[in-house]
Amino acid sequence: MISVRHHAISIVAIFLALALGVVLGSQTLAADLLSGLRADRTDLRHQVDALSQQNGRLADELAAADRFIAGSSGRILAGTLADRGVVVFTTPDADSGDVDAVTAALQTSGAAVTGRIALTEAFLDAAEGDRMRTAVTNVIPAGAELRTGAIDQGSMAGDLLGLVLLLDPANGQTRSTPEELDLALQTLRGGGFLAYGDTPVRPAQLAVVVAGNNPGSADKSQGADIAHFAGALRGRGSGVVLAGRSGAADGVGPIAVVRTNAALATQVSTVDNLDRDIGRVTTALALGEQLNGGTGRYGTGAQAASLTLAALPG
Repeated sequence: MISVRHHAISIVAIFLALALGVVLGSQTLAADLLSGLRADRTDLRHQVDALSQQNGRLADELAAADRFIAGSSGRILAGTLADRGVVVFTTPDADSGDVDAVTAALQTSGAAVTGRIALTEAFLDAAEGDRMRTAVTNVIPAGAELRTGAIDQGSMAGDLLGLVLLLDPANGQTRSTPEELDLALQTLRGGGFLAYGDTPVRPAQLAVVVAGNNPGSADKSQGADIAHFAGALRGRGSGVVLAGRSGAADGVGPIAVVRTNAALATQVSTVDNLDRDIGRVTTALALGEQLNGGTGRYGTGAQAASLTLAALPG
């Protein structure tokens, strides 16, 4: 007859055996799992190494393409904008190197850069909207009127500056006197909305607005203001290109706003890879395309239609 003591010992032995089995099994499982993780890590390291090598090759190819574009820019751009005047506007976050490079590309194309005007932080500050609109309405040239649809600060300022700075596309003539142009610029500079050097800004036929990576990222209205500014300029002149870096084509960036607005997209050309030589050359070519009535979306960012122009203007 089995005693209670023997029965208890048997139960304990069974549990000890189970526990030992669990321990031994878990050790085997852990060893297998660890081995699998090591294999996965090795595979991932090989993938990272392969992708790094591929990225390096692509970077080298891109750098080589940039060198080719830079070396060929004289032949590509020669005469594209001969005898054309271009005024360059810059947003607060525009990279100075991009601005200088675009200016150089314009000059290589034969254009005369008639002025460089910086839009300030106050220009894009919604809290300064009423003050800027008041300044704009006080310096409208005699006999002229702003467009009735221009009610936001970007549109109003673009309409005024297009009116006093850009030549009339219909006859190539100015629509303001030198005194009216000077008054408009000095008033907006005195109000802290514009900044420019001591060299007088002269009227031009075309305009480029140079943005940065995404001036609209901090304040959603800023990207729209810049886009509307460019659109209002285009309404007064023969051509406007809004150019920036890839971030400006994302979210609420100014290039994104233009590309997603049916009216603006048919008026203002956009370039989103201004940090590359091909983007700088494309900016000048796009102005030539605008003179011929065309509009394009160029670069590598969101909603770009092509990297550059399929054919040279003219």
